Amino acid sequence: MVKGIIYKALSGFYYVKTDEGMVECRARGKFRAEKLSPLVGDDVIVELSEPGKGTVTDILPRRNSFLRPAVANIDALVMVVSAAIPVTDPFLIDRITAISELKGCESIICINKCDIDAGDELYDTYSSAGFTALRTSAVTGSGVARLGEVLRGKRCAFTGNSGVGKSSLINALHPGFDLMTADVSQKLGRGRHTTRHIELFELTSGAVIADTPGFSSFDTEAIDLELKEKLPYLFRDFRPYLGSCFYNDCAHVKEQGCAVLEALNNGLIKASRHRSYLRLYEQLKNVHEWNTKNK
Repeated sequence: MVKGIIYKALSGFYYVKTDEGMVECRARGKFRAEKLSPLVGDDVIVELSEPGKGTVTDILPRRNSFLRPAVANIDALVMVVSAAIPVTDPFLIDRITAISELKGCESIICINKCDIDAGDELYDTYSSAGFTALRTSAVTGSGVARLGEVLRGKRCAFTGNSGVGKSSLINALHPGFDLMTADVSQKLGRGRHTTRHIELFELTSGAVIADTPGFSSFDTEAIDLELKEKLPYLFRDFRPYLGSCFYNDCAHVKEQGCAVLEALNNGLIKASRHRSYLRLYEQLKNVHEWNTKNK
């Protein structure tokens, strides 16, 4: 028996990095009976059958996991965004940061294509909200070394809407990867998907990164109830004001005596962040335990 990390899952095979090298595995049948699937990023126990071949026999306890994209044990979500073509909708960033906070991940906001547009508003919004925000250009290399330093020693997933340059950034961090990239469609203003499966890549800094599909693949249905119950606390820039509202059950929408709204009016919370909160609140307010169980 050896311990390892699943670096790639493809067509029913799991590629596990161990001290014995990379091992191609099938998963033991018990996982199907337990309705548990091994995920990229899982720490697992492998039973070797021959050199380079084996079976995943056990999945060790997870720190966190995501349904789509199917990854586990992520220390940080790196949201690659852009103020150039394509322009990232802040709501998408705020939705992912809320999920990241729920899952206990660090959120890193990486504003790419800064050679075209520095994304000052995005940088100001997320740095003032308490997130690590940085600017990069996969084309010129600007900020790439800094990104590598921020990721040092972390197991990370890259995400972002298609065309913002996720794979290009990973190539810039470690050119030997040579991941497939695609140009942004000038007609549609968005990129063509080039990431077909999830795979971990190891940087010389010790960071392990996963290239994943775009924002649309992040599935929240299974955690909608938990998102609803904790939503105000998942906006970290709201937290200093929570508990100070006049009403104990304040929804921070339009109530009199709301400390969050007062902070918003005083410029201590960015308007775009509160707009995203309102949008998520509206999407989740009719979610109840009984209807999540029936899905």
